[in-house]
Amino acid sequence: MARISLDSPQYYFNRDISWLAFNRRVLEEAEDEGNPLLERLKFLSISASNLDEFFEVRVAAMMQQIEDGYNESGPDGLTLAEKREILAKLTHEFVDEQYDCWNARLRPALAQNGIRVLGLHELEPEAQRFVDQYCERELDPLLTPVTVDPAHPFPRVINKALCLGFLLRRRRRSALTYTGVVAVPRALPRLVPLPSEGTADFIFLADLVAQHAVRMYHGYDIVSSAPFRVTRNSNLYLQEEEARSLLESVRAELHNRRKGDAVRMEIEADADPEIIDRLSTVFELDPWQVFPVNGPVNLSRLFNIYEQVQRPDLKYRTYAPRELRLTSKSKDLFEELRRHDILLHHPYDSYDAVVSFIESAAEDDRVLSIKQTLYRTSEHSLIVPSLIDAASRKEVTAVIELKARFDEASNIRWARDLEDAGVQVFHGLVGLKTHCKLSLLVRRDPDGVTRSYAHIGTGNYNASTARIYTDLSLFTANPEVTRAVHDVFSFLTAYAENPSYEPLLVAPLDLAEKIIALIDREADYARQGLRARIVAKMNALLDKNVVQALYRASQAGVEIDLIVRGICALRPGVRGVSDHIRVRSIVGRFLEHSRIYYFANGGDEQIYIGSADWMARNLYERVEVLVPLQDELLRERAHHEILDAYLADNRKARILLPDGNYIRAWQPVRGKRNRKAPVGTAAFNAQEFLIQLAEGKQPALSPANLLSGTRKILVGKER
Repeated sequence: MARISLDSPQYYFNRDISWLAFNRRVLEEAEDEGNPLLERLKFLSISASNLDEFFEVRVAAMMQQIEDGYNESGPDGLTLAEKREILAKLTHEFVDEQYDCWNARLRPALAQNGIRVLGLHELEPEAQRFVDQYCERELDPLLTPVTVDPAHPFPRVINKALCLGFLLRRRRRSALTYTGVVAVPRALPRLVPLPSEGTADFIFLADLVAQHAVRMYHGYDIVSSAPFRVTRNSNLYLQEEEARSLLESVRAELHNRRKGDAVRMEIEADADPEIIDRLSTVFELDPWQVFPVNGPVNLSRLFNIYEQVQRPDLKYRTYAPRELRLTSKSKDLFEELRRHDILLHHPYDSYDAVVSFIESAAEDDRVLSIKQTLYRTSEHSLIVPSLIDAASRKEVTAVIELKARFDEASNIRWARDLEDAGVQVFHGLVGLKTHCKLSLLVRRDPDGVTRSYAHIGTGNYNASTARIYTDLSLFTANPEVTRAVHDVFSFLTAYAENPSYEPLLVAPLDLAEKIIALIDREADYARQGLRARIVAKMNALLDKNVVQALYRASQAGVEIDLIVRGICALRPGVRGVSDHIRVRSIVGRFLEHSRIYYFANGGDEQIYIGSADWMARNLYERVEVLVPLQDELLRERAHHEILDAYLADNRKARILLPDGNYIRAWQPVRGKRNRKAPVGTAAFNAQEFLIQLAEGKQPALSPANLLSGTRKILVGKER
């Protein structure tokens, strides 16, 4: 048998093509009639917002590299030029699918349910009167028409701003045509609600701007008009080593982001070719970067309908997350943590416990110091004000990541507010992003002993996203863990490296090396005939070194199940390479964001949770932390309640095939039932199952291999 080279490009999927496959799974949720109608509309909006960021970041970086003359291939063997051609084809196909979903499925279904998006020609007299008054009072004062000529250069169109382009002809000089541009005011809603009885009616603001163009361009005939939107390069290009102040450097680059090179233009499909030609020239776009769309420019704004229409019957049913209740033996959370660790699974378990952990520390006179990392937090954060309040009475340290993409501006504001209050604010380490989710309190307890308490999470300290992201929180007073967390903070604030951070795995110091060692250990157990198995749940799997370790483990006979929400470079099911590897993706009501890593370890199971995906940026370019679940009961919950549920899902799970396509878990493969899908025809939705558990209900469907270990465990064994 020929020797297999694990470096061969045939064993790797391209990162960006894999990401587009993920976004197509999001779009599938918009097409799925089993989802509530307004939730389907939200999924369509999310797919559009995702595609915006893809162009702003990934496509922009690719174009920059090509411009700089870089054209080397990645692990998948594609050069940048080859990838550009593939992405051009795939993104245009995807946009066509989005607008087909809107025009053929969602818009008619919304209308049938009394939710209408109307054109100007469909307005009843009363609605037309409202529109006229709205334009006169609200819209017209905000409009600034521009006619491009030698005295009036083309206006600076900022990133993702909706505009209207016009072809104009002066009535006195009919032979000449001019370009006109009007920015649609950002201060007004993109979808204007109309007065109506029995229905919820809307009209696009861009349609109103187009209607009132005649008022703006006196002395011109409007030959044609079309709404358009330009997406720009939004990467930050920082020279951190040369920067005197990282905060000021980021702030300056944020200003430049709005004016980055154009990478895409969306424009109405029936736009005059002359308008498209002129705009393409202005923005220096190749033909593949122009996206004619058969419907509203910027589908992400359809989310406004979801927010404004109060129709519970067309949305997911509401539920109350499970609140953390202390045992009868404990007077407060700190006393509880001295007895045992606590594991929470959000959003099924309320995030209030995390907020309360920090809020109560700020108010508790026994707490001597607070140390906190912040990567992304909400605009109305309760955690940051608590840190500000605590700064006057105790030592407070905050490590804020200023380079958290698209949250840079809000993080700068929080950093300044915290500094003004007396908090010691640090911005992490040069060249590394601070992505770990850590909170550490030092408290002098009633018995006179000073102890440390830690929260380690898989998600950001953001109470808003905690309602829609699945994440895990570990609360612990374990001295080994809290001592290691303290050492990580010293690394972040002083670049002080310890020989070991055990029991934590810390990137970029030892996490990659130890993850690969854990995978290799499973391979050794398999060769010895001992129990060997890996179950890993993450957002993305991309690092070539980890992928090759998984291939080696599969070749040794290790059974491997990967639950990868988004990008996956690993090709499963390849004979002699990945026969024993299965990959599934869960896309549903909640965004799967938790990272859980299970190793059978010859029967002595180990489970790690934390902030790191198996991507190069997480393993080598960020400060990340994984923590082992040392309590047997908490490991049981993570394994049998959480991971087993995701592996049993046959409703929202998609299976990755060796050719790179994803199919539903219940779909047949080559005329046969997918053997990896659960046996039986009943639908099992892992997220709905976990909601029912949190509500204290007995789920209607309970696979025997799943519920045998499920006890709704929140707390570990008493120490």
